[in-house]
Amino acid sequence: MDQDRTKHVTFQREAVQIESKDYFLAGEVLADFLEAFDFTIHKKDKLKGWISFRITSDYHAISLPKAPMGGFWLERGLDSQVIEEFISYVLEELKSLGVKQVKIIQAPKPYSEDADLINYLLYHSGFFQEKLQAHHFFCGTKRMKKFIQSESSSFSKKLKNQKLELCMSSIQNFNFLQEIVSWNKRKGYQVNLDESRLIQKVSSFPERYFLISIKNEGIAQAHSLAVKLSSNSMYYYLSAEDSNTKFKHLGDLLLWGLFQLAVDEKVEFIDLGSSETDSGPNHSLMFFKAKFSNDVFNKIIWIKDI
Repeated sequence: MDQDRTKHVTFQREAVQIESKDYFLAGEVLADFLEAFDFTIHKKDKLKGWISFRITSDYHAISLPKAPMGGFWLERGLDSQVIEEFISYVLEELKSLGVKQVKIIQAPKPYSEDADLINYLLYHSGFFQEKLQAHHFFCGTKRMKKFIQSESSSFSKKLKNQKLELCMSSIQNFNFLQEIVSWNKRKGYQVNLDESRLIQKVSSFPERYFLISIKNEGIAQAHSLAVKLSSNSMYYYLSAEDSNTKFKHLGDLLLWGLFQLAVDEKVEFIDLGSSETDSGPNHSLMFFKAKFSNDVFNKIIWIKDI
């Protein structure tokens, strides 16, 4: 390293920590993985970045399995040489643990302003792209407020004309999960949901999860689950509507509720997630999300044998 530019920088491998992480899912230690580690960058004894790995029984290291994303979470402005040396340090440490392959699920740019630089350095560190997923985003707190103001009349009419009620709340019970699963299965959609794990996460972090429901005379017609993956973001996680319902525009109304929730929670961006099937892009879903987004960023899954 250039000692002048990287003075007082140290790298560490340590047990998984959660207290210092805004991305709360990084603190989960899963029972079906052998080991879990954090790798951290400190400068003048202050945490400046980290990546968290889980190691499988066949010695594959994944950041992070069973989570929407993982990867490097770095403070803005770290020197590129420091990041490159940190990547090298992580690979050397994992190799010393017997790891054979490394998988990094790198979060899209809104979560980390240096995402493009990180992806560039991963490529030049010998990683290759296993998968790339496009996420639709709506970025900008002021833009969200303007959207709410400009569209309020239109969405209020859609609710009123159909005698529908938009409900947003923290999670009080988990009956909605059965309805989401049932409604999606009825439409022929594959549902990959670990209910027990989700219930455990909601119970541990109730302030991070929100239920948005559309009801008619107290009967649910549609649900969506929103998650504050970080303090400045809102992630559109699960959604479904009753296939037997007679009501219209339920998907639009759920997203209208998501925007209201995002403004109330004072987040900086909304992540509407990816829109694809096993065979490729789901263009109809992408078209729908495009109506409620103002940008698209990629989540990249990187792989390297070591």
